[in-house]
Amino acid sequence: MEKIGIIDLGSNSARLVIVNLFEQGYFMVVDELKESVRLGHDMERDGFLKPQRVAETIKTLRMFKRLCDASGATRIIAVATEAVRRAKNQRSFLDEIQTSCGIKLRVLTAEEECTLVYRGVINTMDIPKGIILEIGGGCTKIVYYNRRNMLNFATIPLGAVTLTDLFSDPALKPEEQAAKMEEYVAEQLNAIEWLNEIDPDTQLIGVGGSFRNLFKITKMVHKYPLDTVHNFNLAAEDFYPVYDMIKVLDLDKKKKIKGLSAERADILPAALAIIKVFINKCNFDNFTISGSGLREGIMFNQALPSTIDKPVSDVMNYSLTTLVKYYDCDEKHVEHVVNLSVQLFKQLRVLHKFPRQYLKVLKIAATLHDCGMRIKYYNHQRHSCYMILNSTLYGVTHREIVLAAFTACCHKKEDINAYEWNRFRDVLQEDDVEIVKRLGVMLRIAESLDRSMAGVVKGINCDILGDSVIMKTEVEGDASLEIRDALAAASEFKKSFRKNLEIL
Repeated sequence: MEKIGIIDLGSNSARLVIVNLFEQGYFMVVDELKESVRLGHDMERDGFLKPQRVAETIKTLRMFKRLCDASGATRIIAVATEAVRRAKNQRSFLDEIQTSCGIKLRVLTAEEECTLVYRGVINTMDIPKGIILEIGGGCTKIVYYNRRNMLNFATIPLGAVTLTDLFSDPALKPEEQAAKMEEYVAEQLNAIEWLNEIDPDTQLIGVGGSFRNLFKITKMVHKYPLDTVHNFNLAAEDFYPVYDMIKVLDLDKKKKIKGLSAERADILPAALAIIKVFINKCNFDNFTISGSGLREGIMFNQALPSTIDKPVSDVMNYSLTTLVKYYDCDEKHVEHVVNLSVQLFKQLRVLHKFPRQYLKVLKIAATLHDCGMRIKYYNHQRHSCYMILNSTLYGVTHREIVLAAFTACCHKKEDINAYEWNRFRDVLQEDDVEIVKRLGVMLRIAESLDRSMAGVVKGINCDILGDSVIMKTEVEGDASLEIRDALAAASEFKKSFRKNLEIL
């Protein structure tokens, strides 16, 4: 295992992530630090990075370097984006950083930045056709892709910081500033001709700190139960009220909004203006927020160099395998329980009648059903539920995460806490409790059939005869322990499927 530091120096903030790189192309973030440096502030006047901002950046990067050294990072990958890219004093700034901090910054071209953002998104989201809107401090990136291939990209030289600076006229009321911002952004977008040619079924994906802050505000407003920003879907009709509320407030009032970080309060209206104009121009009814972007693009490049040429083929399974390794689960047992769960799902389809999407839920639950043992063996199904709800899972919706978590919670017994279930009622649907119980009993039987973790039961063949399900096992060795343990789920099986269970 190797530990590396990744530094992303933007126009608004500097971020450090420390990452463990595992064998076979997997990685996990183990630390993160963010500082607001506003490097691009006041650059619009003459194109120079200002001494005060440079000094603040040097102070921050020295701190990042100390943390990397203390953490045992063997190397640092540091990149700079729009502010440094446009700076007339770029060379002297880079030299000063290397001399005073011991960090070599690489300035990304606009195309390199767009490509890294795209890789961060495409390897963590299962959206076949999308347009990525990444709002930075100094510029906004737009990437259009289809069938996991980049088709077009564009960079417009305005971001949350630069747009705020352009229209920071104290003589104008906040709503007047917002109107002028929207007009200016519309002009910039109208110059991108290919935006008029995107397919109607394209999905909008939002990337960047402003989108993450928008999630936090929306979470507070709607009391959303999950803390996971990645794959959060926001309807345009829910976005507009947030923008209309924020754009008319003065700075002091904006700082008091729950979910809005004080350091971003002054620039968020500009970012929201960009979002509003974009969704109006392209007629989007909703958009999905990605928690992954440029830094994740670098992580994939480092951990799995093949993603430079070709994205991960199965986003969900890649993230599940990462978690299995990180939680130190028994990989052979996990694989066996997943296989038996899939067999049960397919052979009992005539009873449960679930569409294929629920097989994805069962696979997640089966893969991570034992991860809670990293906390404690006793009641580990409840710990597994919590860990699934709070893990980094790619390629799945929030509803699928919740369903998988409660399914894993049922793998020892029917264990759905009514209070916990009701917490997620805004994410779940009316019939979901019965779906979870059926998936849960399938998982329980599958796990029981590998009770000794020796792979004795190789396969299952189910016959549905009258009021019974006859489950015939294909075994190598003595499977008496496995069959006895699986039969303990017979009463729950009957409640869920209205059938008696026999296992041979």
